[in-house]
Amino acid sequence: MLKKRVIFTLLYDNGNFMLSRNFRLQKVGDMKWLKKNYNFSHIAFSIDELIILDVTRGERNEEIFYEHVQLLNDECFVPIAAGGSIRNLEQARKLLHSGADKVVINTLLAEDLNVISEIAKEFGQQSIVASLDVKLINGEFTVWTNNGSIKQNTSLTRLLENIESLPIGEVYLNSIDRDGTGHGYKTELIEQIPNVFSMPVILAGGAGKYSHFLEVLADERVDAVATANLLNFIGDGLEKSRQELLDADFNLPVWDLTLATDLKNCL
Repeated sequence: MLKKRVIFTLLYDNGNFMLSRNFRLQKVGDMKWLKKNYNFSHIAFSIDELIILDVTRGERNEEIFYEHVQLLNDECFVPIAAGGSIRNLEQARKLLHSGADKVVINTLLAEDLNVISEIAKEFGQQSIVASLDVKLINGEFTVWTNNGSIKQNTSLTRLLENIESLPIGEVYLNSIDRDGTGHGYKTELIEQIPNVFSMPVILAGGAGKYSHFLEVLADERVDAVATANLLNFIGDGLEKSRQELLDADFNLPVWDLTLATDLKNCL
């Protein structure tokens, strides 16, 4: 049985990290702020993976984003997935060479499936995470690309079925409606997952407290939960949430927190 995972998502916008609510962005701070408030050598023992998404709305400086991925890789002892506006193999290659273990794709699913095959051929399908941004409209779950600005004609269920035929490792299923609200995950999204689905599913959008993690991780169709709620998890929030899940007998990796201090002292 695959272990469940807790994932921390960072939203990046041209050198700054952001909070998002229903895909409306608010600046929180830059890398100096992040390092001041987050000791990743310690936080790494409370999460299983880190996802870094470039959500820049305007012109992107890709080279600076790659540098930030490398800096976070130097700080953090867990696998990193990174993405944002990946349109070709070279962009994916640069992210993976900057320290990312996986790339996150979104709009590429609607624009060029051949590039996905190229990435998988060079790095393996386990290196690709398909991110689906979903909004409920008139009772139907619709899929949006380009930072949630363009609605796709394919239904969520049909897209999930199609993804199974692609060389993709896992799916990041994100609710635009619950994004940044702290009101809990959109549990109805789980019902859209095909009964027999071969890929791990990460549920995102809406986490605000430990019980939200517990509610969805209890479903066998959900392999991981992701949160981008920076303010709620400053301090020991992530550590406490993980311990609560372990106390409830969830199948999570168990880390020795005393090692975090030892590793920090070695740096």
